[in-house]
Amino acid sequence: MATSFSSPPFLSYPLTRTPRFSSSSQTPPPNSQPPNPPPSPKLTTTSSEQQPPVTVREPKPPKPTTTVETTDWIASSLTRRFGLGAGLAWAAFLAVGVISEQIKTRIEVSEQEANTRDVEKQDEVVLPNGIRYYELRIGGGASPRNGDLVVLDLKGKIESRGEVFVDTFDGDKKPLALVMGSRPYTKGMCEGIEYIVRSMKAGGKRRVIVPPNLGFGEKGADLGTGAQIPPFATLEYIVEVDKVSIAPA
Repeated sequence: MATSFSSPPFLSYPLTRTPRFSSSSQTPPPNSQPPNPPPSPKLTTTSSEQQPPVTVREPKPPKPTTTVETTDWIASSLTRRFGLGAGLAWAAFLAVGVISEQIKTRIEVSEQEANTRDVEKQDEVVLPNGIRYYELRIGGGASPRNGDLVVLDLKGKIESRGEVFVDTFDGDKKPLALVMGSRPYTKGMCEGIEYIVRSMKAGGKRRVIVPPNLGFGEKGADLGTGAQIPPFATLEYIVEVDKVSIAPA
């Protein structure tokens, strides 16, 4: 008996192909979404690692500076524009001005000393307003005008009792300053003193008798140094004009 062999039937299954994409023309498949990025790690700080708050200080406003006007800018401008010679010429001009002013002052002082002389015979001079004076020394300097600064030495006393209430001749006391025409008077000065100083020159010296109406009048005065001027007091002064100059602005 013959045995027959037959091959089993061939089973076919549908094959599905997976699409391949090249690197040059690869496009994402439809309905594809980009992957979500990984979550960033969160940094946590404990209370011990926290930094203290930083305080910001506001800058202090700059202090105002005081500028002093000088003539240096003139010299620097001339030097930049016209050279070093122009700057040196300006400096020489200023130096000549200072030297000439010093020479002028020395000449005035020399003339004042040369023209100042003592009076041999002291005659009494009576003015219409009641002031009486005796010329002790005739000054050779300038006469004061309204607004000038007069530096003078002064000694004043009450004529009836000889009590001294001001004296700059004694010891190391500084002389007094009087701006002609200014008010009020200080240091025991009065209207009669200003009136008599107007007719004096620098370097001059007088003994002056001032009536009450040109002194401290019917009320008198309290000079604040323990000296009291009684009402209707006649005053006797020694006045010496040391210097006459233009009052500072």
